[in-house]
Amino acid sequence: MSDPESHKQEMKKLQARQRAKVAEATDPGRGLVLVHTGNGKGKSSSAFGVIVRALGWKQSVAVVQFIKGTWITGERQFFDRLGGVIWHTMGEGFTWDTQDRDRDIAAAKAAYAKAVELMKSGDFDLVVLDEINIALRYDYLDVADVIAGLEQRHERTSVILTGRDAKPELMEYADLVTEMTEVKHPYQAGIKAQRGVDF
Repeated sequence: MSDPESHKQEMKKLQARQRAKVAEATDPGRGLVLVHTGNGKGKSSSAFGVIVRALGWKQSVAVVQFIKGTWITGERQFFDRLGGVIWHTMGEGFTWDTQDRDRDIAAAKAAYAKAVELMKSGDFDLVVLDEINIALRYDYLDVADVIAGLEQRHERTSVILTGRDAKPELMEYADLVTEMTEVKHPYQAGIKAQRGVDF
């Protein structure tokens, strides 16, 4: 363990490096594209945390949910009570529940058409496309079409795309990619999803 003076000097050097990085960074003049993917929990939860941050800055937010359908979640109930978030739940539930590929494709395409409309409008600082990566995973949407839609977004609009198995092309296009890694999950021990923690 270093002595207090050595620690202070180390922190001063670190501070100088950090300030230099901040000084060199530039504003892109456009919204960012963020991808939350991976097998671990927290992809949508992280996106909802960013929504809270945006609302804290009095920014405007929209959400399009691609898979969750009529499933009642705590975050949806919270934002409905809070207000300030335009919310479109356009999926029909988990893919293993619908068991109808044509219906799933139609639902995904309708959801993405709504997403493009929201992204292009100029009305939103943040648009969250929740579980869109699942729609891409099952080829309900074409990744080139999704990227083309992202290209059409208004310059003020940032977009978060969530869901496991994000397409490599989408990750290459994005400004930020975060991969959630599962280390341990209660479901593996036979524990069912818990209200307030899992949904």
